[in-house]
Amino acid sequence: MLDDLRGWRYSHIRLRVESGTTMTTATRRRVLEETGLLHPRPEAVTAALFDGHEPFFLALDKVQVKYEMLRAHVIGGLSATAAAERHGYSRAAFYLITAAFDQAGMRGLLDEPRGRRGPLKLTAEVMDFVASADPALSGAQLASEVAARFGVKLHRRTIERARR
Repeated sequence: MLDDLRGWRYSHIRLRVESGTTMTTATRRRVLEETGLLHPRPEAVTAALFDGHEPFFLALDKVQVKYEMLRAHVIGGLSATAAAERHGYSRAAFYLITAAFDQAGMRGLLDEPRGRRGPLKLTAEVMDFVASADPALSGAQLASEVAARFGVKLHRRTIERARR
Protein backbone atom coordinates (compact mmCIF):
# COMPACT_ATOMS: atom_id res chain seq x y z
CA MET A 1 0.00 0.00 0.00
CA LEU A 2 2.81 2.41 0.74
CA ASP A 3 3.82 2.13 -2.90
CA ASP A 4 0.60 4.02 -3.68
CA LEU A 5 2.28 7.09 -2.21
CA ARG A 6 4.89 7.11 -4.97
CA GLY A 7 4.16 9.56 -7.73
CA TRP A 8 1.69 11.54 -5.62
CA ARG A 9 2.27 15.26 -6.01
CA TYR A 10 0.76 18.21 -4.25
CA SER A 11 -1.22 20.68 -6.25
CA HIS A 12 -2.79 23.88 -5.03
CA ILE A 13 -5.35 22.16 -2.85
CA ARG A 14 -7.73 24.19 -0.77
CA LEU A 15 -10.21 22.86 1.73
CA ARG A 16 -13.72 23.58 0.57
CA VAL A 17 -17.07 23.24 2.20
CA GLU A 18 -20.18 22.51 0.14
CA SER A 19 -20.95 26.19 -0.36
CA GLY A 20 -17.63 26.58 -2.17
CA THR A 21 -15.99 28.84 0.41
CA THR A 22 -12.63 28.08 1.97
CA MET A 23 -12.89 26.29 5.32
CA THR A 24 -11.32 28.28 8.13
CA THR A 25 -8.79 26.75 10.50
CA ALA A 26 -11.24 27.31 13.36
CA THR A 27 -13.97 25.39 11.53
CA ARG A 28 -11.55 22.63 10.65
CA ARG A 29 -10.41 22.40 14.27
CA ARG A 30 -14.03 22.16 15.45
CA VAL A 31 -14.79 19.39 12.95
CA LEU A 32 -11.64 17.49 13.93
CA GLU A 33 -12.55 17.83 17.59
CA GLU A 34 -16.13 16.65 17.04
CA THR A 35 -14.93 13.59 15.13
CA GLY A 36 -12.11 12.71 17.53
CA LEU A 37 -9.42 13.32 14.92
CA LEU A 38 -7.31 15.90 16.75
CA HIS A 39 -3.61 15.03 16.92
CA PRO A 40 -2.76 14.26 20.58
CA ARG A 41 0.41 16.42 20.49
CA PRO A 42 0.24 18.96 17.66
CA GLU A 43 2.99 21.02 19.29
CA ALA A 44 5.37 18.07 18.76
CA VAL A 45 4.87 18.16 14.97
CA THR A 46 8.01 19.85 13.61
CA ALA A 47 7.88 18.70 9.99
CA ALA A 48 8.38 21.59 7.56
CA LEU A 49 5.00 21.00 5.89
CA PHE A 50 3.25 21.91 9.14
CA ASP A 51 5.09 25.18 9.77
CA GLY A 52 1.92 27.25 9.20
CA HIS A 53 2.86 28.72 5.83
CA GLU A 54 0.38 26.55 3.93
CA PRO A 55 -3.07 26.40 5.58
CA PHE A 56 -3.84 23.03 4.01
CA PHE A 57 -1.30 21.35 6.29
CA LEU A 58 -2.61 21.45 9.85
CA ALA A 59 -0.73 19.80 12.69
CA LEU A 60 -4.04 19.35 14.50
CA ASP A 61 -5.25 16.89 11.81
CA LYS A 62 -4.20 13.47 13.12
CA VAL A 63 -4.96 11.58 9.90
CA GLN A 64 -3.12 14.09 7.72
CA VAL A 65 -0.09 14.04 10.03
CA LYS A 66 0.01 10.23 9.99
CA TYR A 67 -0.21 10.18 6.20
CA GLU A 68 2.52 12.77 5.81
CA MET A 69 4.68 10.85 8.27
CA LEU A 70 4.42 7.73 6.11
CA ARG A 71 5.03 9.79 2.98
CA ALA A 72 8.14 11.42 4.50
CA HIS A 73 9.52 7.94 5.15
CA VAL A 74 8.63 6.33 1.82
CA ILE A 75 9.06 9.27 -0.57
CA GLY A 76 11.31 11.57 1.42
CA GLY A 77 13.64 8.81 2.54
CA LEU A 78 13.55 9.73 6.23
CA SER A 79 14.28 6.96 8.69
CA ALA A 80 11.34 5.64 10.64
CA THR A 81 12.68 7.27 13.79
CA ALA A 82 13.15 10.69 12.16
CA ALA A 83 9.76 10.61 10.42
CA ALA A 84 8.00 9.64 13.64
CA GLU A 85 9.82 12.28 15.68
CA ARG A 86 9.06 15.09 13.21
CA HIS A 87 5.37 14.17 13.19
CA GLY A 88 4.90 13.85 16.95
CA TYR A 89 4.84 10.06 17.21
CA SER A 90 7.13 7.44 18.71
CA ARG A 91 8.99 4.91 16.58
CA ALA A 92 6.73 2.17 17.94
CA ALA A 93 3.63 4.18 16.95
CA PHE A 94 5.17 4.67 13.48
CA TYR A 95 5.31 0.91 12.94
CA LEU A 96 1.75 0.43 14.21
CA ILE A 97 0.50 3.16 11.87
CA THR A 98 2.46 1.64 8.96
CA ALA A 99 0.96 -1.79 9.61
CA ALA A 100 -2.55 -0.34 9.84
CA PHE A 101 -2.04 1.57 6.57
CA ASP A 102 -0.66 -1.53 4.83
CA GLN A 103 -3.66 -3.53 5.98
CA ALA A 104 -6.50 -1.04 5.43
CA GLY A 105 -5.17 1.87 3.38
CA MET A 106 -6.38 5.32 4.36
CA ARG A 107 -8.96 3.78 6.71
CA GLY A 108 -6.06 2.34 8.67
CA LEU A 109 -5.03 5.87 9.63
CA LEU A 110 -8.23 6.27 11.64
CA ASP A 111 -8.00 5.16 15.25
CA GLU A 112 -9.84 2.06 16.36
CA PRO A 113 -12.57 2.64 18.93
CA ARG A 114 -11.18 2.13 22.42
CA GLY A 115 -12.36 -0.53 24.81
CA ARG A 116 -13.92 -3.92 24.57
CA ARG A 117 -15.82 -4.89 21.42
CA GLY A 118 -18.76 -6.34 23.32
CA PRO A 119 -19.62 -8.72 26.11
CA LEU A 120 -17.27 -11.68 26.41
CA LYS A 121 -19.40 -14.10 28.37
CA LEU A 122 -22.87 -13.20 27.13
CA THR A 123 -22.82 -15.21 23.94
CA ALA A 124 -25.92 -15.48 21.75
CA GLU A 125 -26.58 -18.92 23.23
CA VAL A 126 -26.43 -17.62 26.82
CA MET A 127 -28.60 -14.60 25.89
CA ASP A 128 -31.23 -16.90 24.35
CA PHE A 129 -31.23 -18.99 27.52
CA VAL A 130 -31.61 -15.90 29.74
CA ALA A 131 -34.40 -14.51 27.55
CA SER A 132 -36.35 -17.77 27.64
CA ALA A 133 -35.87 -18.35 31.39
CA ASP A 134 -38.68 -18.07 33.91
CA PRO A 135 -39.11 -14.36 34.73
CA ALA A 136 -39.80 -15.31 38.35
CA LEU A 137 -36.18 -16.43 38.80
CA SER A 138 -33.90 -13.88 40.44
CA GLY A 139 -30.69 -12.72 38.81
CA ALA A 140 -28.68 -14.79 41.29
CA GLN A 141 -30.74 -17.94 40.63
CA LEU A 142 -30.46 -17.54 36.88
CA ALA A 143 -26.70 -16.89 37.19
CA SER A 144 -26.40 -20.25 38.97
CA GLU A 145 -28.33 -21.99 36.20
CA VAL A 146 -26.15 -20.37 33.52
CA ALA A 147 -23.03 -21.51 35.39
CA ALA A 148 -24.34 -25.06 35.66
CA ARG A 149 -25.49 -25.27 32.03
CA PHE A 150 -22.77 -23.31 30.17
CA GLY A 151 -19.86 -23.25 32.63
CA VAL A 152 -19.89 -19.44 32.54
CA LYS A 153 -19.86 -17.51 35.79
CA LEU A 154 -21.95 -14.32 35.53
CA HIS A 155 -22.77 -11.75 38.17
CA ARG A 156 -26.45 -11.43 39.05
CA ARG A 157 -26.44 -7.78 37.86
CA THR A 158 -25.15 -8.89 34.45
CA ILE A 159 -28.14 -11.22 34.18
CA GLU A 160 -30.53 -8.48 35.35
CA ARG A 161 -29.19 -6.01 32.76
CA ALA A 162 -29.40 -8.63 30.01
CA ARG A 163 -33.06 -9.22 30.84
CA ARG A 164 -34.05 -5.60 30.16
